[in-house]
Amino acid sequence: MRAKTTYQGTYSQSYPHKLCAKTEPLICYFERGLLFHRRPTALGHNCAAFIPWRVLLFSIIQAAGWPIWPLIAASILAMALVIERFISLKTAKIAPPKLLDEALSVSRTAIPSAEVINQLEQNSALGEVLASGFRVLQTNPRCSEVDLRATMEGTGRVVAHRLERYLNTLGSIASAAPLLGLFGTVVGMIEIFGSQTPTGVSTGGNPAQLAHGISVALYNTAFGLIVAIPSLIFWRYFRGRVDEYLLTLELSAERLARHLIALRK
Repeated sequence: MRAKTTYQGTYSQSYPHKLCAKTEPLICYFERGLLFHRRPTALGHNCAAFIPWRVLLFSIIQAAGWPIWPLIAASILAMALVIERFISLKTAKIAPPKLLDEALSVSRTAIPSAEVINQLEQNSALGEVLASGFRVLQTNPRCSEVDLRATMEGTGRVVAHRLERYLNTLGSIASAAPLLGLFGTVVGMIEIFGSQTPTGVSTGGNPAQLAHGISVALYNTAFGLIVAIPSLIFWRYFRGRVDEYLLTLELSAERLARHLIALRK
């Protein structure tokens, strides 16, 4: 059995089969990702064909006009940034849950070796911050508490900058996409008014140009919102996730700093 969604309408373009009249009802249905259309005839012929999705997408882009291309580029860039941030902001790469306890365990009696510190630094972003505290005491065991905290805070700022990478770009796309859609709307309105003939001419406007102007205006407005809304949602999601990670890094660094100060005494 095949599941299909059907609707009826008329089709103005000439059909491949010569027995299929132009004004006969056109029955369209979806099956296996393709749009099929069939026209029953009085002679019993069943003329069927299909329209691939890529053809439908190209027809939409063609109807939207050239202003939609910046929106397409913005949507591709936004999708790439979202995928990259999902991969980069995994918990295992930023703040593994048990990493702090393991760092406190290996430094219970003394500062760990350089090899252990290097492994901790390469483990995750949290490991990089914790390793900076170990390394400064290993280099200078008599360093002050202020120097220890300053070193860890400096490393934390570098990590925070890396976590926030590309978020400004994603936020800019969320802000600019509606404006690009509005620009396409203005271009479509210009074409609409350009299709109207001057006053006093009895021939009327150009219907094809009028319809094209309307499609340009509506498609660009809709596509601008389609790009902006998900971009804004993901930007706020990643912004909240980064803030949560930064809080975890700050609390873990503070706990390790107190531990190292007590260990040095």
